[in-house]
Amino acid sequence: MKRLNSYLILFLVIQALPAIGQTPSAGKMEYSTMPSEILGQDREFAVYLPKNYESNPDKSYPVLYLLHGGGDTHTAWPEKGHLAEAANQIIDSKDATEMIIVCPEAGKIHMNYFNDAEWRYEDYFFEELIPFIESTYRVIADKKHRAIAGLSMGGGGTLVYAQHHPEMFSAAYAMSSYMYRMDLPFLDPNDPETEKRQKIVEDNNTVKLLLNASSEQIEKLKTVDWFIDCGDDDFTFVPNMEFVDAMISKGIPYQLRVRDGGHTWQYWNSALYIALPHISNVMRECAFADK
Repeated sequence: MKRLNSYLILFLVIQALPAIGQTPSAGKMEYSTMPSEILGQDREFAVYLPKNYESNPDKSYPVLYLLHGGGDTHTAWPEKGHLAEAANQIIDSKDATEMIIVCPEAGKIHMNYFNDAEWRYEDYFFEELIPFIESTYRVIADKKHRAIAGLSMGGGGTLVYAQHHPEMFSAAYAMSSYMYRMDLPFLDPNDPETEKRQKIVEDNNTVKLLLNASSEQIEKLKTVDWFIDCGDDDFTFVPNMEFVDAMISKGIPYQLRVRDGGHTWQYWNSALYIALPHISNVMRECAFADK
């Protein structure tokens, strides 16, 4: 009998072992697709859902659209940037509110966030992606609770999107932004696809876009919280400083962080620990201002 009791106790301990050391429920990444009539194909995206999303079905959440860089896809922020791990840590520490984070895919075909004759990605983003997210997930669908951020190519996309649609976003957080054509040694000038992408980027030169903005447009841009984050060893450092100079010349408030680092995932992962709390605070202030 004693031996039987010992086996029973051992069995119960073994059964309990998987629960020992387990963390409470955490936010998680999901991967999905949506149809696009504008692009004529299904489009992939990743979405981070906070830990209380499923357990609190009556609650809606702010939303951040987080754009990847050139050569990557919607999986880059979750896998290379460790998005879920960073968001869980930041939210659990109360440094940011729970939010939904959407990572669109813009790298597998034409690798840009803008419109051209063959690929109307910007139209897709605003006319199809955002409405789809807002009808599929419990997001608070207004400017105060919607933000955009991105790195490199996605940083340039962030700044252009927020300039084209300042009525849509409370905050724009741009990391290591690729803002206009740069003749870089790792880009093949003889590749027609490279040249095509470079032309599209230059057609959407975000510095020129800001400098050419009308006084009426400038007033609208002042309703967005602008944050520029770039490493001091980054090859995009000079364009980012030019964008800051343009902001100053137009009298648009902004925040700037120049930190040690280059065009690396180590830098962008660390940027999440600044970006998510900052965006969260902007959303809180916008909501408070309306009360």
